[in-house]
Amino acid sequence: MRPLPPGALAISERGKQPTDGAGWQSRSMPSERLDPHPVTGQLFPSPVPPGTGWPGDPATGATPVAATAAEVRRLGAAALTLAELDARVSVCRACPRLVAWRESVATRGRRASFADQPYWGRPGPSFGDPAASVLIVGLAPAANGTNRTGRMFTGDRSGDWLYAALHRAGYASQPTSVAAGDGLELTGIRIVATVRCAPPANRPSTEEKATCSGWLDRDLELTSAGPGGLRTLLALGSIGWDGVLGAARRLGWQVPRPKPRFGHGAEAALTLPDGTDVRLLGSYHVSQQNTFTGKLTEVMLDAVIARL
Repeated sequence: MRPLPPGALAISERGKQPTDGAGWQSRSMPSERLDPHPVTGQLFPSPVPPGTGWPGDPATGATPVAATAAEVRRLGAAALTLAELDARVSVCRACPRLVAWRESVATRGRRASFADQPYWGRPGPSFGDPAASVLIVGLAPAANGTNRTGRMFTGDRSGDWLYAALHRAGYASQPTSVAAGDGLELTGIRIVATVRCAPPANRPSTEEKATCSGWLDRDLELTSAGPGGLRTLLALGSIGWDGVLGAARRLGWQVPRPKPRFGHGAEAALTLPDGTDVRLLGSYHVSQQNTFTGKLTEVMLDAVIARL
């Protein structure tokens, strides 16, 4: 075993929780250590068991766990609130490759600069205003971002760009997003992802995207039926764009034909079954590949967000 960094405690045994669909348990070999949360200082193992005090954790040890695509759809459809949906999302184990990857990063593949921090190692629940009428739909969590912090677009360069832009537009309480529990709040907007687990090489498979789609479908249903309704969707990247269009069709929304093409600043009109119009906007993803090369600039991102 490698030496433990300052602030870490070795542990010989970890509490177990049921795995029969009524609760969560990591099936990887957990790290035999506890590390302090960067904000609260509370000690956690990695991956983080639900209901143990992590800031913003929506789940408990009794939250039902989806282990198959069919269970994703069943448990998603049965969620009556966004809070209940987020809890179920955050313990999902339906994609074996993604579960293995997210937990291996959390236990054995941490970035050196975060080696002394606990890793969330679970799917990323949505983050933001539960009464929001605007949804941002991303691709998938980053291995050392959301997979570490447990909050969408938090702790990585992509999040630095996104939250700075949301702060400039008045949606975010602060321009930075370092860790869950850092005081960041969003108003009027909420962030979700097409795929909720960090994928190897940032590339989820077609099957994994299809499996996770049940969570997005229910998220759009609950948001559109909520007190603020759903006014606008902002898709970050073509995968987010396609994910929204696929969910809209499955939910019986009217989607233009031929299929609207993704592009930065692209816009499509979607119509709910009750006749309500929802705008879909596109933006290049806030990935380093786009921001470092200048494909996406602050001015470009601000211009799209101003249209929300």
